[in-house]
Amino acid sequence: MKMKRALISVSDKTGIIPFVKQLTDAGIEIVSTGGTKKQIEDAGLPVTGISEVTQFPEILGGRVKTLHPNVHGGLLAVRGNEEHDKELAEHNITPIDLVVVNLYPFQATIAKKDTTYADAIENIDIGGPTMLRAAAKNHADVTVVVDPADYEAVIEEIKETGETTEQLRRKLAAKVFRHTAAYDAVIADYLTKEAGESFPESYTVTYTKKQDLRYGENPHQKAAFYEKPLKENNTLAAAKQLHGKELSYNNIQDANAALNMVKEFSEPAVVAVKHMNPCGVGCGDTIFSAYSRAYEADPVSIFGGIIAANREIDAETARKMKEIFLEIIIAPSFSQEAFDILSEKKNLRLLTVEINGLSNNDTQLTSVTGGLLVQDLDSYTLEDAEVTVATDRKPTDDEWEALKLAWKVVKHVKSNAIVLTTKDRTVGIGAGQMNRVGSAKIAIDQAGEAANGSVMGSDAFFPMDDTVEAAGKAGVTAIIQPGGSIRDQDSIDKANEYGIAMVFTGIRHFKH
Repeated sequence: MKMKRALISVSDKTGIIPFVKQLTDAGIEIVSTGGTKKQIEDAGLPVTGISEVTQFPEILGGRVKTLHPNVHGGLLAVRGNEEHDKELAEHNITPIDLVVVNLYPFQATIAKKDTTYADAIENIDIGGPTMLRAAAKNHADVTVVVDPADYEAVIEEIKETGETTEQLRRKLAAKVFRHTAAYDAVIADYLTKEAGESFPESYTVTYTKKQDLRYGENPHQKAAFYEKPLKENNTLAAAKQLHGKELSYNNIQDANAALNMVKEFSEPAVVAVKHMNPCGVGCGDTIFSAYSRAYEADPVSIFGGIIAANREIDAETARKMKEIFLEIIIAPSFSQEAFDILSEKKNLRLLTVEINGLSNNDTQLTSVTGGLLVQDLDSYTLEDAEVTVATDRKPTDDEWEALKLAWKVVKHVKSNAIVLTTKDRTVGIGAGQMNRVGSAKIAIDQAGEAANGSVMGSDAFFPMDDTVEAAGKAGVTAIIQPGGSIRDQDSIDKANEYGIAMVFTGIRHFKH
C-alpha cells in the first residue's frame, strides 16, 4: 500500500529538508510540529500543522501536542482490519504511514556542566518516544525512522514502489526500540544518581558502538568496542588514534590497564603492560628517565608491550622507544618531532588522551555467564589508608618512597600479586599465582640481584610467614601489605628477625 501521510518531528534536523522534499515529490502529505514545521515552511514546502490533525492546540508550552487519538489512532490502526477501519472512518482519523522522529536532547543537556535538575527534567521527551513506540509496534503497516542515516534507504524504496519493504520496516522498528531503550536508560541512570541510589533493584545500562573489531580475544570470536553515552575525556574510549593499525580487542584491554595505572602518578611516569599486567613501571624527573627505568625493569617483557606515559612524548624519548617493537604508546600528546620519529613505524599505534587523575565516580561492570557484577571502581589510595608500622624498625625516607610506588603498582597486578620496587622503578613482579609465596618467588627471580635492597608490596595479607622469609633471604628491606591475618604476628616476628620494616595499610587490593 503506497504511503500517503508522514508525521515528522525532529530535534536533529540533519538532512531533513532534502528528505521532506523527496517525500513531497513522491506525493506524500507531511504533518509536522513546532520548529520542524517552521523549517519546512521556510523551505517553501507544503506542510500540515499537528493542530490541524488533532483539532486541538499545542498546550503546556509544547509538552502536549501529539498525545491525541487522531495521531495515535492513525499510527496503531491495523490496515485491513475491518473493525479498525470502521473506527477510523467513524472518528475521521487518517492513517499515518511514515513517522520520522528523534528526541529531545536529554543526553546533550546533562553533559553540560551548568545544567540544572529542572533543565534536565524539561528535556525528557514524552510525545516523541510514544509516537516511536506506537509506530514501531505497528511496523507491519508503518515505517518509522529515528536516525537521519536511514533517510536514504527509505527514500530509495519509496521511489521504487511507493512504499517500504517489510524487511526494512522490521529493521527500523528494532532500531527504534534500541534507541528508546537507550534514551530511557540514560534518564534512569541520571535520576537514580540524583536520588542517591547506588545499587537499584534493576540495573539498566546503555553503550554506543564506537567501532567493530577484527575479532575478539581469539580470531574465531567476533567483537566490537562500545562507549558510554556521556564521554569521560580521561578514558580509553575518548582516546584519539593518531597513527598505526586498528586497535584489536586485546590491545584495548591492555591499553585500558596501562592507562588506569599511569593515572596513579602525579610525577612523570611510564607504565609498560603485557596481558593486562605491568611488566615495568618507572618514575623520574623527565618522561625520558621514567621510560628508561620502565624499560630497565624488564627489557625482555616490554618487547611487544603497551606503553602509557603521563607526560608529552619528546624526541629523545621517542628515539629510545623506537629501538624496540611496541604495540601502542598512549600519552597526553606527542611533540611534532616525536610523532615524526615514531610514525616511521607504520603499525605502531599512537594514541592521545587526557591523563588527569583517577575517577572516583565510575562503576566497574564485569559480565559472568547469566549475570553482571557491579561494583565501585577501586580508587582507594595510600593517602586514604590508616598506615601503621608493625615492626620494630620503621622504613627510611627512601624506603617510604619505594613502598608508595610498590603500593600503587600492586593494586593493578592480578592477584595473588607481589611487586618489588626501588623508589623509582619496579624490579620484579609476580602476578596471578595460586599462592602468595609463588608470586613472591617469581618476583624475586625476575629481580635477580636487584631484589637486594628493594621493597615488597603485596595486594593482600600474608597467611603465613613464608613470603616474608623469602623476602628476607632475597635482601628485601621493607614490606607494605594490608595486614589482617590471624597469623600476622608470625610475619611480624619473621620481619623483625631479618630487620625488615613492615607497614600495614588496613586495605587490600584484590584484582581478579
